[in-house]
Amino acid sequence: MSKKLFLIIGAPGSGKTTDAELIAKNHNNISHYSTGDMLRAEVASKSERGQEIDSYISKGLIVPIDIVIDISVSAVKSASTNVVIIDGYPRSIEQMMKLDKYLQNHNDVELISVIEVSVNEEIARERVLGRARGTDDNEKIFKRRMDIYTEPLQEIRDFYAKKGILKVICGEGTIEEIVSEMETFINLKI
Repeated sequence: MSKKLFLIIGAPGSGKTTDAELIAKNHNNISHYSTGDMLRAEVASKSERGQEIDSYISKGLIVPIDIVIDISVSAVKSASTNVVIIDGYPRSIEQMMKLDKYLQNHNDVELISVIEVSVNEEIARERVLGRARGTDDNEKIFKRRMDIYTEPLQEIRDFYAKKGILKVICGEGTIEEIVSEMETFINLKI
């Protein structure tokens, strides 16, 4: 039985992790993973792979893509549920293509949909920096994170739209509204 995978992408401050966590909490047949959490858990396990990941993270380097794919896929496979949500992936064209290649060669995981939680930059900035205007540093970091997110976004959207699996949800309402729309969509697909 192949696992059904949903990916959730969204700008920093879009609320994608919170949305996914709430959906998994409301449904005992859905698991949720965040890419960052999975890497940190692997480091904490002190495994050989964890030590390798730590050697990148501790130097502020990006963890190689093959490792991220491996960790993500093994989390999906070992999940206790048939439906898995991963948020924060893919973040780059390279990550998207690697995952696509993996999925073409393995039939134990099926990508059902990529859900984009869409928010405008102003709202995202306010959420990340809080109502009080952040210091220039925070503003700079937010801007950098936002640029990293938006740079490959159109290509990622086009790729999944062509496959007919892109779903865009407005992330500017209340958490309840967004979660409800996302849940309804996921339930229709499983």
